[in-house]
Amino acid sequence: MAKQITNYKKDRFGVGQWILIFILFLVTVFFAAPVILVFIAAFTDEMYINQNGFSFLPKVWSMNGINSVLRYGQQLLQSYGITIFVTVAGTLLGLLIMSMYAYSMSRRDFRLTKFLSIFLLIPMLFNGGQLSGYIVFTSWYGLKDNLLLLILPLCVTTMNVIILRTYIANSIPYELMEAATIDGAGDYRTFFQITLPLMKPALAAVGFMLATAYWNDWQNALLYIDSASKQPLQLLLIKIQKSIEFLLNNNNVPATARAAMGGAIPQYSSTMATVVVVIGPIMVVYPFFQKYFVKGLTVGSVKG
Repeated sequence: MAKQITNYKKDRFGVGQWILIFILFLVTVFFAAPVILVFIAAFTDEMYINQNGFSFLPKVWSMNGINSVLRYGQQLLQSYGITIFVTVAGTLLGLLIMSMYAYSMSRRDFRLTKFLSIFLLIPMLFNGGQLSGYIVFTSWYGLKDNLLLLILPLCVTTMNVIILRTYIANSIPYELMEAATIDGAGDYRTFFQITLPLMKPALAAVGFMLATAYWNDWQNALLYIDSASKQPLQLLLIKIQKSIEFLLNNNNVPATARAAMGGAIPQYSSTMATVVVVIGPIMVVYPFFQKYFVKGLTVGSVKG
C-alpha cells in the first residue's frame, strides 16, 4: 500500500507537472516584473533615470520621489482617511443592496423577478451620460460637494448583481429557503440568517472588486468635490502630478520652488511614488481575499 502511494506521488509530479510549474513561474515573473520596477524606480535618483533609464539594479538611490509625495503630509493623511471611509462604507452598502437585489431575483415565488431582471439590464445597455448625471446629482438631489457622491454612483453594478444571483441559484439549495418559509421565517429573516451567511465567498469576491473600484475612483471626485478636506487620495495624487508637470514646463518657476524639490524635479520617480502610494494598500489586502475571490467566481458559475 505504501509503495502504491509513493508511486502515485511520483506520477503526480511527473514531467508534465514540472513543465506546468515552470510555465506558471515564468508567467508570474512576467506580471510581477513591472510592479517590482515601479517600487525600485520610486527610490531611484532622477538624474540616473534621465541618463540610464529605468533599471532593476540602479547604482544611485534617492528619496526625492517619495518626498515629493510625502511633502503633502497632513493633506495626504486626510485624503487617505477619506478614501478609506468611502471604500469601506461604499463596499458595505453596495454588498447589502446588491445581495438583497440578487436574493429577490433568485426567489422563484417572487412575482417581480422578471421585472427586476429587465430593470437591472437597462442601465447596462443605456446610459444618460455624465452631463445628465451631474445635473441630477447636483441640481435635483443637491449633493454638490458631498461624500455621498463618491459612494452612491458605484455601489450597484449589473455584473456584480448577476454574479451574486448566480451564486445563490447554483450554490445555495432552494429547498433550504423553502424550509425556512415553512417554519415561519419571513423573507428578511431567511435572507439575513440563512442566505447571507452562505454567500461569504461570493461576497468576498464581489466586495474586493467593488473596493478596488472605490479605491481607484477619481472622476466622481473631480466632478463633484470642491473642498480640499473632502478630496480622496486619487484626486490628490493627480493634483500632485499636475503640480510637478507645471514646474517642469514653466521656465519662470522661482529657484526656491526647485530647491524645495531637491534641485532636480523628480518627474519619473515621483510618478512611480504615487503609484506605490496607491497600490500599496491593495497589495497588502489582496492575499487575505484571494481564496474567497477565486472560490466566489468559480463556485458560483458551476452548478453543484
